[in-house]
Amino acid sequence: MNATTSQLNAQPTVQLPLYQLAHGRAGDKGNTSNISVIAWDEACFELLVAQATESRVAQWFGYRHPTQVTRYVLPKLQAMNFVLEGILDGGVNDALNLDTHGKGLSFWMMDMPIEVPKTLAERLGIKEYSQAI
Repeated sequence: MNATTSQLNAQPTVQLPLYQLAHGRAGDKGNTSNISVIAWDEACFELLVAQATESRVAQWFGYRHPTQVTRYVLPKLQAMNFVLEGILDGGVNDALNLDTHGKGLSFWMMDMPIEVPKTLAERLGIKEYSQAI
């Protein structure tokens, strides 16, 4: 068990959307989207590394049927980059959806729920969150 897991088990937690802990941006190349997630600080980064895993992101984007999700962790930047393959309905030239570049996917990523110690939520000045988990 890592420090983050034991930290979560030791105190009340709340569920927050990822955007309360980080910001992000999406890019695309062909049928592949990449989404950057940059944490607000080290405590947020540790939680995101523990909870925003490849399998969890693949599940979160399951409705888009990604063929593969790869996560690149960039600890010096307190950031991660997710590469989601096969998610853009064929890419800019083939997709019939309104967001052929997949820019809106970063907003969907930022809505993914993250379990956060209540003390961290309070330190970040977050006023609204769901009940303790």
